[in-house]
Amino acid sequence: MSTARPITPGLFRDEPDGPRLLAGRCAACSRLHFPATSTCPYCGTADATPAAIGARGTLWLWTVVSTRPPGYRGPVPFGFGVVELADDGLRVVTRLTEADLASLRHGLPMRLVLDTLFTDDEGADVVSYAYQPEHDA
Repeated sequence: MSTARPITPGLFRDEPDGPRLLAGRCAACSRLHFPATSTCPYCGTADATPAAIGARGTLWLWTVVSTRPPGYRGPVPFGFGVVELADDGLRVVTRLTEADLASLRHGLPMRLVLDTLFTDDEGADVVSYAYQPEHDA
Protein backbone atom coordinates (compact mmCIF):
# COMPACT_ATOMS: atom_id res chain seq x y z
CA MET A 1 0.00 0.00 0.00
CA SER A 2 1.33 3.42 -0.97
CA THR A 3 1.65 6.29 1.45
CA ALA A 4 1.43 9.94 0.45
CA ARG A 5 3.57 12.93 1.31
CA PRO A 6 3.44 16.60 0.31
CA ILE A 7 6.01 17.82 -2.20
CA THR A 8 7.07 20.39 0.43
CA PRO A 9 5.70 20.58 3.98
CA GLY A 10 3.70 23.68 4.89
CA LEU A 11 2.28 24.58 1.46
CA PHE A 12 -1.22 23.17 1.91
CA ARG A 13 -3.46 21.01 4.05
CA ASP A 14 -6.46 18.86 3.34
CA GLU A 15 -9.45 19.97 5.41
CA PRO A 16 -12.89 18.32 5.71
CA ASP A 17 -14.39 20.81 3.23
CA GLY A 18 -11.48 20.52 0.79
CA PRO A 19 -7.84 21.49 0.45
CA ARG A 20 -6.49 24.91 1.43
CA LEU A 21 -3.21 26.65 0.78
CA LEU A 22 -1.29 27.83 3.84
CA ALA A 23 -0.52 31.53 3.52
CA GLY A 24 0.96 33.91 6.05
CA ARG A 25 -1.10 36.84 7.35
CA CYS A 26 0.88 39.78 8.70
CA ALA A 27 -0.16 41.00 12.14
CA ALA A 28 0.92 44.56 11.31
CA CYS A 29 -0.41 45.21 7.77
CA SER A 30 -2.89 42.28 7.50
CA ARG A 31 -1.67 41.35 4.01
CA LEU A 32 -1.48 37.73 2.91
CA HIS A 33 1.54 36.12 1.29
CA PHE A 34 2.11 32.66 -0.16
CA PRO A 35 3.95 30.54 0.61
CA ALA A 36 3.72 31.32 4.31
CA THR A 37 6.73 32.71 6.13
CA SER A 38 6.97 34.25 9.58
CA THR A 39 8.19 37.57 8.14
CA CYS A 40 5.92 39.72 5.98
CA PRO A 41 7.46 40.36 2.53
CA TYR A 42 5.50 43.63 2.23
CA CYS A 43 6.30 45.50 5.46
CA GLY A 44 9.06 43.37 7.00
CA THR A 45 7.26 42.66 10.27
CA ALA A 46 8.33 39.34 11.78
CA ASP A 47 4.87 38.45 13.06
CA ALA A 48 2.92 36.60 10.36
CA THR A 49 0.58 33.77 11.32
CA PRO A 50 -0.69 30.88 9.17
CA ALA A 51 -3.99 31.34 7.33
CA ALA A 52 -5.87 28.71 5.30
CA ILE A 53 -6.85 30.20 1.92
CA GLY A 54 -7.50 29.49 -1.71
CA ALA A 55 -10.40 27.10 -2.19
CA ARG A 56 -11.62 29.00 -5.26
CA GLY A 57 -10.34 31.62 -7.66
CA THR A 58 -10.23 32.76 -11.26
CA LEU A 59 -7.61 32.22 -13.89
CA TRP A 60 -5.58 35.35 -14.52
CA LEU A 61 -2.60 34.20 -16.66
CA TRP A 62 -1.72 30.81 -18.14
CA THR A 63 0.57 28.82 -20.40
CA VAL A 64 1.36 25.19 -21.06
CA VAL A 65 4.70 23.62 -20.17
CA SER A 66 5.55 20.92 -22.70
CA THR A 67 9.16 20.17 -21.76
CA ARG A 68 10.07 18.68 -18.40
CA PRO A 69 11.81 21.31 -16.19
CA PRO A 70 15.01 20.21 -14.38
CA GLY A 71 14.14 18.06 -11.35
CA TYR A 72 10.43 17.82 -12.23
CA ARG A 73 9.16 14.23 -12.14
CA GLY A 74 5.49 14.85 -12.87
CA PRO A 75 3.63 14.44 -16.14
CA VAL A 76 4.06 16.74 -19.15
CA PRO A 77 2.49 18.68 -20.69
CA PHE A 78 0.92 20.57 -17.79
CA GLY A 79 -0.82 23.88 -17.38
CA PHE A 80 0.93 26.60 -15.43
CA GLY A 81 -0.49 29.95 -14.46
CA VAL A 82 -1.63 32.55 -12.01
CA VAL A 83 -4.94 32.21 -10.14
CA GLU A 84 -6.48 35.15 -8.33
CA LEU A 85 -8.10 33.83 -5.16
CA ALA A 86 -11.77 34.66 -4.77
CA ASP A 87 -11.96 35.54 -1.09
CA ASP A 88 -8.43 36.76 -0.53
CA GLY A 89 -7.43 38.77 -3.62
CA LEU A 90 -4.01 37.13 -3.53
CA ARG A 91 -2.59 35.89 -6.82
CA VAL A 92 -0.89 32.50 -6.67
CA VAL A 93 1.53 31.02 -9.19
CA THR A 94 0.39 27.44 -9.64
CA ARG A 95 0.31 24.29 -11.66
CA LEU A 96 -3.00 23.82 -13.52
CA THR A 97 -4.67 20.46 -14.14
CA GLU A 98 -5.74 21.58 -17.62
CA ALA A 99 -3.05 21.54 -20.33
CA ASP A 100 -5.23 22.44 -23.33
CA LEU A 101 -4.75 26.15 -24.12
CA ALA A 102 -8.10 26.22 -25.96
CA SER A 103 -9.85 25.26 -22.70
CA LEU A 104 -8.30 28.11 -20.67
CA ARG A 105 -9.43 31.74 -20.62
CA HIS A 106 -9.12 34.82 -18.44
CA GLY A 107 -11.64 34.75 -15.59
CA LEU A 108 -12.25 30.99 -15.79
CA PRO A 109 -13.50 29.80 -12.37
CA MET A 110 -10.92 27.51 -10.73
CA ARG A 111 -10.87 25.34 -7.62
CA LEU A 112 -7.97 24.08 -5.55
CA VAL A 113 -7.23 20.35 -5.74
CA LEU A 114 -4.50 18.07 -4.42
CA ASP A 115 -2.85 16.10 -7.19
CA THR A 116 -0.35 13.24 -7.15
CA LEU A 117 2.70 14.27 -9.19
CA PHE A 118 4.74 11.07 -9.06
CA THR A 119 5.74 8.12 -6.86
CA ASP A 120 9.11 8.62 -5.14
CA ASP A 121 11.90 6.06 -4.85
CA GLU A 122 10.48 4.82 -1.51
CA GLY A 123 7.05 4.17 -3.05
CA ALA A 124 5.26 7.21 -1.57
CA ASP A 125 2.91 9.29 -3.72
CA VAL A 126 4.21 12.86 -3.86
CA VAL A 127 1.28 15.28 -3.72
CA SER A 128 1.13 18.94 -4.68
CA TYR A 129 -1.57 21.56 -5.05
CA ALA A 130 -3.00 22.61 -8.40
CA TYR A 131 -5.99 24.53 -9.68
CA GLN A 132 -8.64 22.81 -11.77
CA PRO A 133 -11.28 24.49 -13.93
CA GLU A 134 -14.68 24.40 -12.18
CA HIS A 135 -16.30 22.80 -15.24
CA ASP A 136 -14.08 19.74 -14.59
CA ALA A 137 -15.35 19.36 -11.02
